[in-house]
Amino acid sequence: MRSLPAEASELRREVRDFLAEDRATYGWQPHVDSWISAWDPGFSQRLGRRGWLGMTIPTEYGGQGRTHLDRYVVTEELLAAGAPVAAHWVADRQVGPALLAHGSEYQRRRYLPDIARGERYFAIGMSEPEAGSDLASVRTRAVAVAGGWELTGTKVWTSGAHHAHAFFVLARSAPLDPAHRHDDLSQFIVDLDTAGIEIRPIKLLTGQHHFNEVVLDRVFVPDQLVLGEPGQGWRQVTSELGFERSGPERLLSTQPLLAALTGRLAHETGRAPGAIAELGALISQVTTLRQLSISVAASLSDGQPADLAAALIKDLGTRYEGAVVDTAAAVPDAEPDPNSDDEFTRLLAEGLLHAPGFTLRGGTNEILRGVVARGLGLR
Repeated sequence: MRSLPAEASELRREVRDFLAEDRATYGWQPHVDSWISAWDPGFSQRLGRRGWLGMTIPTEYGGQGRTHLDRYVVTEELLAAGAPVAAHWVADRQVGPALLAHGSEYQRRRYLPDIARGERYFAIGMSEPEAGSDLASVRTRAVAVAGGWELTGTKVWTSGAHHAHAFFVLARSAPLDPAHRHDDLSQFIVDLDTAGIEIRPIKLLTGQHHFNEVVLDRVFVPDQLVLGEPGQGWRQVTSELGFERSGPERLLSTQPLLAALTGRLAHETGRAPGAIAELGALISQVTTLRQLSISVAASLSDGQPADLAAALIKDLGTRYEGAVVDTAAAVPDAEPDPNSDDEFTRLLAEGLLHAPGFTLRGGTNEILRGVVARGLGLR
């Protein structure tokens, strides 16, 4: 079993104490999928003041210069509590590391300090209506013009774009060569208040609005906001996905529901013996997956690639999360109600309504299994 450094225990205690006090003061409730569904800029800014955002960003850019394992401890506790982390999540998880890996000095100084303070929010523009997990099929075009580029196309499932300040856009910056589909893709940093952008809501079964379709119509992006080198977008995106797919959010989106389920079953052992056994199996799964996820965090701290392991975590982790919902739903007399004062009942309703997206976001499981197979040398 891979263990975290000894100092992680003290950090974990600090975060737990902060969460208990913050919840008592501000009255937020735990949520399933809190990293997508629970948007609270005030909470993000309070985390920033504690130094728990931008933890891996160097101090010269406003961060803490700490390790990915330190950050892992904090994010684990935030997710386990179902805290309202959606506002800063994408910026902290992958935009910051991408800017450090590929961004210019201008881009780092423009965005990183605000990310670390919890004051700058990002979305990701990868998927398209005809190009989801197969990102090499993107049709958004980037055409070179005087002083920059014009982007035209549509991005979909863009979490938080209606709240965010900017997003990363993957676009084709030269005509497609069918024999080399991964070439000539580029990434751009697009401020979401730029002329030519229309954000259209995609509502969940709950009626909530987290996802969006973002339409770009000849949107101008100056040269200084090209991320990395033109034509290197595929290499950059695949490294970025290592952060997106491997984190504890791929295991712990349903952790508040699992905790509530444990409390419910503690009072119903005679009525649901099968559910008790299934609960034990779930805890075994998440313990194993957590070990794999921590190992990836250690690799990222060492600057090692983790694309293959990240794909595996995302596949197995999101299936586990779905199993948590199924087990909770099978409890006798479980009555899901999103408006209930009973925490188990409310979280079960959220889990049932969010579960269809677990195996889709960040790459469908079928595609990810192909990634793993190719990484193992299989056809």
